[in-house]
Amino acid sequence: MNDSSICLKPINELLIDEQGQPTRFWIPAYQRGYRWSPLQVTQLLDDIREFTRRRNPQPDEFYCLQPLVLKVAADGVYEVVDGQQRLTTLLLILRHFNERLADKYRQKLFTLDYETRPHLLDFLHEPIEALAKTNVDFFHLFEAITSIEKWFSNKENEVDEIKSALLNKTKVIWFQLSEKDNVVDAFTRLNVGKIPLTNDELIRALFLNRADAKESEAASLQLKIAHEWDQLEKALQADAFWYFLSNQPGQKQNRIGFLFELVAKADGMPDDAGHDEYGIFYAYSRKLKEDRIPAKDEWLKIKQTFMMLEEWFEDRTLYHIVGFLIEQGFGVDKIRALSEKTAKSTFEKKLRGEIFAKIFGNNLLDVSSNEELQVQVSECLDDLQYGRDPTEIRSILLLFNLATLLDSPRSNLRFQFDSFKSEKWDIEHVRSVTTAPLERHHERVEWMKLCLGYLETQDMEVELRSDIEKFVNLEQKEALEIFDDLYERVLSVFKENTEDDVDNGISNLTLLDRNTNRSYKNAVFAVKRQRLLSLDQSGIFVPLCTRNVFLKCYSPQVDNVMFWSDKDRQAYRAVMIETLVRFFSIKPEVSV
Repeated sequence: MNDSSICLKPINELLIDEQGQPTRFWIPAYQRGYRWSPLQVTQLLDDIREFTRRRNPQPDEFYCLQPLVLKVAADGVYEVVDGQQRLTTLLLILRHFNERLADKYRQKLFTLDYETRPHLLDFLHEPIEALAKTNVDFFHLFEAITSIEKWFSNKENEVDEIKSALLNKTKVIWFQLSEKDNVVDAFTRLNVGKIPLTNDELIRALFLNRADAKESEAASLQLKIAHEWDQLEKALQADAFWYFLSNQPGQKQNRIGFLFELVAKADGMPDDAGHDEYGIFYAYSRKLKEDRIPAKDEWLKIKQTFMMLEEWFEDRTLYHIVGFLIEQGFGVDKIRALSEKTAKSTFEKKLRGEIFAKIFGNNLLDVSSNEELQVQVSECLDDLQYGRDPTEIRSILLLFNLATLLDSPRSNLRFQFDSFKSEKWDIEHVRSVTTAPLERHHERVEWMKLCLGYLETQDMEVELRSDIEKFVNLEQKEALEIFDDLYERVLSVFKENTEDDVDNGISNLTLLDRNTNRSYKNAVFAVKRQRLLSLDQSGIFVPLCTRNVFLKCYSPQVDNVMFWSDKDRQAYRAVMIETLVRFFSIKPEVSV
């Protein structure tokens, strides 16, 4: 055999070989001894029993174990590279079933041979408790045997049903390495650091198996899929593309599984199958192995799906609209369904309608005019309060950023979903709403240092700077005596000591990255402004509207860049409403 092969095998097919003799498995020296705990053994039995008790099971349903990785020798013996623990536990359970029967009714079972532990065979034939205490391998085997017997002791009426489910309705992912594969390298890959086989790797093996076609045609298809597979994986490794499609941190390899899950769902895979660790693999195994769907046909679906996602990504408008919905938890499969048999303009309108429903809870089709739309947007924004509506506020601030970018069709700027998601930007006050002095000494010192730093860069308030420097060097008790007066003086300079009500509305909120938020959340406006502009000048991602707020781009007249006034807030709110109204002003068509 020249290539790796993969399939799903019922446990019943593991018992004997083609000649009717017990299948022989060999455990090499690099494998550790049996180490499953009684809990792991009984969990396996519990899972199989639970499977037998399912209501209205489908005829083709089965319970599947994790992969068994093997390499076959010339004499037909299978070297176990990964899965020894599961294989041993299965043998112990099957031996328990045999021990309940007279000799003539017992099934032939597969055998385990150990390169460095031949004594285990004798113990398996006669597990003696006294011997279990003399050897760590004996101990764990005896513990497993005892736990199996105890588990079945109060389930006498279920033994036959569980046995039938184990033999006929329980399958193992049989992954057979090729002749050229190095077993030690494979073992290291799978066991050092506990890196399991993934759905993607298993599916890759399915697609790269040579089919029943002519050898030359199969080899050509295999090379083509392997090359294109690597190209798609490489494209998905780009974080800008990945975080546009997903809210989950992308692993450094095997992101292509995203495509397989998307296609499987489109083909009717049950929603709960994706929750199974190897559910996607099972779906493709059934297609390619049982339903005999040609690999080239399924691979074409994968490529077409990728091209669709790439088209969304490259189109600047769809990039921002689709990206917003995905960030809000709207499934790519649902977005794909909206795009089917639909012109691009209609698809875009449908997406805007979905966003409107998500944000405002209404159907955009029911809005008769832009004036009515403006009223709905304005009322929604005015009703939001920091601390009470964090999810809604964050969504609107994000949408405001995206709509602002789309307001300029000649611009090529794109929102950085990768930075936004990986750096975890969240809502924060533009002007601090802290009305009471800070309580802890180290917090007071840090706050004063932030203000001092800003005053120094502006070369202003020499006397105040001198007093702040003295404060930060005082002992806690002495610092406490002068803090209140110094605090009021600092707020007065930054014009943040007014008696206005605390503003928790959206006109005083923007998106800040979590690190800045934590470090500067009590800082005055001028300090926050300096920090955000420093990030922007350094080329670090800052959402456009956050940058505009601290540059006061929304204010018709900039009287003072050091503080955030009521006029600034009202202007900011007005621009936000206007921008969102323009974003929704094109109405989606009615789906036919």
